Amino acid sequence: MTTRSCPCGRPEAYADCCRRYHSGAAAAPTAEALMRSRYSAFVTGDAAYLLRTWHPRTRPARLDLDPRMRWTGLEILDATDGSAFHTSGTVTFRASYRGGSLLERSWFERDGGAWVYVDGEFPEEP
Repeated sequence: MTTRSCPCGRPEAYADCCRRYHSGAAAAPTAEALMRSRYSAFVTGDAAYLLRTWHPRTRPARLDLDPRMRWTGLEILDATDGSAFHTSGTVTFRASYRGGSLLERSWFERDGGAWVYVDGEFPEEP
């Protein structure tokens, strides 16, 4: 078992953090936790998890991840709502990759009690 921190930026090892969501052993309890687990899924190449946690009304039929893409870090900039007491929420984040970064504000909703990714926008850098 590796002791490296999870790709999502939390200090826990991947096995103790996002892997439990990826494997289906647990569901992300908040929109931010789902965002972090989805970032980790991009890092690990888990397209099935990404599709499974995408809202049915906006989910693509398939998702082809570029195996050459090297994600290097995640920074959560803002989170609004998205807790156990909400039905929707947003998370604004910066995902870095070798050669640049991506700024996105993502929308999440509960679907059947589970948090799912709905859509996102790419705001201008401040």
